[in-house]
Amino acid sequence: MDIHINQQTLSVAETATLAEALAAFGAKPPFAAAINGQFVPKTQYAERRLAQGDKIDVVQPVAGG
Repeated sequence: MDIHINQQTLSVAETATLAEALAAFGAKPPFAAAINGQFVPKTQYAERRLAQGDKIDVVQPVAGG
């Protein structure tokens, strides 16, 4: 199935979890992830199943002044 991570289309297995999609995307900590605008706690990444067309935002902290 196709999902979207940071506006890029990614094909993943029908049973893919958020953790698997983030690994396939190459996300490197630290980051937070949201599915369809809802932030998902890191403790749920491995359990949260994805659906066709889900939109995932991977947000990394910005430091500076």
